Amino acid sequence: MSAYNKINIAVIGATGYTGLDLILMLSKHPKVRIKYLCATKNLGKKINYFDKRIKKKLPKISSVNKINWNILDVIFLSLPNGEAQKLINKIYKKNKKLKFIDLSADFRIINPKIYEKNYKIKHKATNLIKHSLYSIPELNKKIDKKIRIISNPGCYPTSVQIPLIPLIKNNLIKNQNITIDSKSGYSGAGKNLEKKFKHKNLYSSTFAYSTKNHRHICEMEQQLYKLTKKKIEFSFNPHLLPTFRGILTSIYVNTKKGKSGSLLRNSLIRFYKKSKFIKVLKLNSPLGSGNVLNTNNCEISICETKIKNKLIILSAIDNLVKGASGQAIQNMNMLYNFPDHLGLK
Repeated sequence: MSAYNKINIAVIGATGYTGLDLILMLSKHPKVRIKYLCATKNLGKKINYFDKRIKKKLPKISSVNKINWNILDVIFLSLPNGEAQKLINKIYKKNKKLKFIDLSADFRIINPKIYEKNYKIKHKATNLIKHSLYSIPELNKKIDKKIRIISNPGCYPTSVQIPLIPLIKNNLIKNQNITIDSKSGYSGAGKNLEKKFKHKNLYSSTFAYSTKNHRHICEMEQQLYKLTKKKIEFSFNPHLLPTFRGILTSIYVNTKKGKSGSLLRNSLIRFYKKSKFIKVLKLNSPLGSGNVLNTNNCEISICETKIKNKLIILSAIDNLVKGASGQAIQNMNMLYNFPDHLGLK
């Protein structure tokens, strides 16, 4: 920890969508001093060239090679999959006080073979996976101070785990035949969106994709089992929406006999009673992503259907905030015992 109780940080991958949201929020965080903003292009430019919302005077874009690692406390990495692991592997042992918060998938998957199968990248830092921690703060509660690598969860898996895990833990829903239907704004695909999605009318249509092998499925399978110790059978179908940000996830579940929607709702309220960012709405409330945009909130609605014992759980987050940058700041706050909400709306 630096003088005046502020921590020195660098953001590597500063000009992507998540990087810019991260910088915007960190620039207003009272316990943070931003020392470096790094990218591979546009060196020397001011950050507000990329995002006019950022008003604070901050360091200009520089190369990672210019960083003095010794003056830093935390590095946020908002890089393409495969890049953070290489950088962390280079400096982890040389700079033993440095902590890393990785917003890519590089340290989310415990088994490197599963990571390689899903991301088509051979892991370059398998020895460090065991020293990392996957953390949704509301499900993790605390972080061991010895942990130096925080793996920030994926956006879809965040929207799924927050409503689902308490209900599975409390034996309120059946563990089979769960259907997860998620719709995301196109910022979730990053700035290279048009290279990844080739369908017509990209910005004015809805598009379903990767129903069998979306990369987030293995992350959800791993975490659902890890946190509930139960084998969960689910299908996952993501959709791309013609909106910039926001995720709405609909989870179709069968309840255990005699378990009502009100019971499920009350269970979630109890589980998250100390969680500032989780909002459980009234039973059968309609829900969209509008309320959560540009916030770190997750809104949840338990909805009854015409079919007995069949419920729909709606979950809404901002994919760039609770699904990425806001959650990364929450994890930093936990790491340093700052108030959970510090620097977040």
